Amino acid sequence: MTQKLFLLFSIGHDRYALLASDVAVVLPLAQCKAVPGTPPWVAGLLSYGKRHVPVIDMSMLALGRAAEARVSTRLVLAHYAPAGRAPELLGLILEQATDTLRCDSQQFLASGISNEEARYLGPVMHHQNGLLQWVSVAELLDEPTRALLYPDDGAAPVREEDA
Repeated sequence: MTQKLFLLFSIGHDRYALLASDVAVVLPLAQCKAVPGTPPWVAGLLSYGKRHVPVIDMSMLALGRAAEARVSTRLVLAHYAPAGRAPELLGLILEQATDTLRCDSQQFLASGISNEEARYLGPVMHHQNGLLQWVSVAELLDEPTRALLYPDDGAAPVREEDA
């Protein structure tokens, strides 16, 4: 058995899971500086220590509506490391991000659906009265958005080794 710890959150009425090892820190919801010219689901930039971290709103990305500002809505700084790139931080606004689950990762099974528009959606498992879907942080950004938020010209503001 391969037990892993997951951070659970909601998008709309559905539950999702992030691998806890992908999570750097969980913060209360904070105001971000808007970045004109980015997709509507890019909430902006967050000042964190000496860095500026791009933040995306998962509800806006998936459903086209902003996350509700509730006590249980969190700003999660995740380790974002797409193939071939150094790890960076990516902020995620997540609703109802207050629970964790330790389970055998093999309980997650292929969903049977291939969705290029939502490559970040991974396998699913039965949990409580519904399905829980694994979200891959590395797959959250399409290439144009990745290039916009993390330019290759050395100007990327959020490299983890700069901490």
